[in-house]
Amino acid sequence: MAYPQEEKTELRGSVEGVTFRNEENGFTVLDLNVRGELETVVGILPSVAPGEELRLVGRWDMHASFGRQFRAELCERKMPQTAADLLQYLSGGTIKGVGPATALKIVETFGEEAFDVLENSPERLSRIKGISPAKAMEICQRFREQFAVREVMIALERFGMTATECIRVFRAYGAHAVERVKSDPYCLCDEEIGIPFERADTIARAMQEKPDEKLRAMAGIVHAVRHNLRNGHTCLPCQKLFAPCEALLGCGEDVIREAMDALVDCGRLIRTELGGTPFVFLPRVYEAERSAADHIRMKLRFPPAGRSTLPEEIRLAERKEGVVYANKQREAIRIAAEKGLLILTGGPGTGKTTALRGILRLYEEQGLDVALAAPTGRAAKRMSEVTGREAKTLHRLLEVEWDESDHPRFQRNERNPIDASALIVDELSRVDIYVFSSLLQALPLGCRLVMVGDSDQLPPVGAGNVLHDLIASGRLPVVTLTEVFRQAQESLIVTNAHRIVRGEMPELSCRTKDFFFLERTAHAAVSTICDLYTERLPRAYGYSPTEDIQVLCPSRKGQTGSVRLNQALQQLLNPPAPQKNEITVKGNTLREGDKVMQIRNNYDILWTRGAEEGVGVFNGDIGVLTRIDPGAGELEVDFDGRRAAYAMENAQDLEPAYAITVHKSQGSEFPAVIVPVAGVVPQLTYRNLLYTAVTRAKKLLILVGDTATVREMTENDRKARRYSALQAFLEDDDQISF
Repeated sequence: MAYPQEEKTELRGSVEGVTFRNEENGFTVLDLNVRGELETVVGILPSVAPGEELRLVGRWDMHASFGRQFRAELCERKMPQTAADLLQYLSGGTIKGVGPATALKIVETFGEEAFDVLENSPERLSRIKGISPAKAMEICQRFREQFAVREVMIALERFGMTATECIRVFRAYGAHAVERVKSDPYCLCDEEIGIPFERADTIARAMQEKPDEKLRAMAGIVHAVRHNLRNGHTCLPCQKLFAPCEALLGCGEDVIREAMDALVDCGRLIRTELGGTPFVFLPRVYEAERSAADHIRMKLRFPPAGRSTLPEEIRLAERKEGVVYANKQREAIRIAAEKGLLILTGGPGTGKTTALRGILRLYEEQGLDVALAAPTGRAAKRMSEVTGREAKTLHRLLEVEWDESDHPRFQRNERNPIDASALIVDELSRVDIYVFSSLLQALPLGCRLVMVGDSDQLPPVGAGNVLHDLIASGRLPVVTLTEVFRQAQESLIVTNAHRIVRGEMPELSCRTKDFFFLERTAHAAVSTICDLYTERLPRAYGYSPTEDIQVLCPSRKGQTGSVRLNQALQQLLNPPAPQKNEITVKGNTLREGDKVMQIRNNYDILWTRGAEEGVGVFNGDIGVLTRIDPGAGELEVDFDGRRAAYAMENAQDLEPAYAITVHKSQGSEFPAVIVPVAGVVPQLTYRNLLYTAVTRAKKLLILVGDTATVREMTENDRKARRYSALQAFLEDDDQISF
């Protein structure tokens, strides 16, 4: 249920009690005594405790379950003054080690001096019976930490920072956070805090003492490199940075060069030559690409123990699988057995799955313990279905956890490798360099590795171009399946996909198979897609709009972009209703019952599936928003049976997913796919984007748009340039850098 938002207003009172607090993000529900009346307040209010006087700025809201509540956006705090308020504050459990009995002793002994004693005189506290000098020091230390959080938040909120951002800054810099920000406001751009460069620049300009311009230039360069990392580039030619950085910073090339040298000198950037051209990397991605190359080269120098594969063994596998392998499939099975390292690639209908099952069968016949993995939950589920064996997501295989800065940390690594003597990874085109590097580190010595993917698809959403670089290096055994089998030839999805790859126009006139084209203008395409999604396909095929049908858009923006189509489809499929809670995040309305997608990896979201528990929801995961609870600051999403619990602040990582971009669809397949091919911006009318969209459909593919756009996309073999270094590192004949 949504309610009209009131204007911001002010509320003053004393905290009577805290009914809920999320210690991770500071979300709090409390009772505020306002002139004798208790009001429910919700918001990011870390360390607020009973007895405190608050001045809050925010809005009144009406929660469907919990009724009227005040949603605080700004909080000013005043410490308790009277002995009674002091006792209430100390008894509330805010300071670990101080319960009601100890609080009473402290207030009875020191009265209104209690806070001064806690802050400055732990030796006086130890005079109280039952409080040892060590315990006194511990209590006072925790009290100071509470005050440090308070002081940092008060100081930083003056710069327009939210409570959540203040908490991040405090976690990064502790009690010295304010001094750190004042001396270098661009530290707010650091990855663990995540404030955009433009906002840090605004904060810097508002300061009385302006920070060093060199610090600004350094932050601007890192911002530019990080921005390109989000676009998939693991590195950039130094020369490519000058123009955008000059435009961003309003300074000359000499200033950029000096700042870049300083960043390299202090280790915030790494500079190295690739093919005679200087490139810069962020350290973490450089280490990932270098490590991946080193591990692959080590496997090539010291391959897993293999043996010759007898023809009888392959024939036995054929009998057990009930197939006859083509020559290329036999070659793939033989190389996987004899060399223990293989890339298997090919388009739809070329028998990758059959070859994969043959490799798996032979490995098991040889007594190997085989692990199966894929980058997404959907891809792992599909891999399980076609092999009859359990397949895990790569994150689950590597047992992901997170560190204090919420960075992923895999429990499986060189010191704790995975329990397998062979690993088969599907959908490698979807795997970014961070996960790939971590995977290689976690392989035990002698573990065989088979990597399966389609090299004609788009590169991964994350950084790097792993499959392309591995193949282009020429260092690894590669088997490319090209023959389209007879059964697959009956599918127009398959045959048209291969036509597109060859630069030939797909067959658009056939109305009897699984591939349809509907000629429409961009304006008419929207209503046609909505009709197909909500009425025609569910009625004709029994497809579920949330589970079976997916719109894949070349772009987010424009008349036929995912943003516009999501708004139209949401209004038809899940309109507002009194019984449905909803929230607005980054301009998107998210409503109970909506189909949603996770748009970035989050390694600390807990999920359950029956008795099974796990951690982590990942970029591209699609599910249904089943519950929104604003009062508790929580929501829940069902990802194919995994029920994931979100803190409200993590809702910013969810978007409506009735329509998604083609880039976000990688690693997934859907029974029915609708693709708008009208109003596509020129930068996105290229072949492998159309090919990737077509190959996401398992049973039905419908293009809606104009023939000219299909022709332009098919004929344009330009691929978006992605800078990466894995290929160059693999080709480097220098010493391995272990």
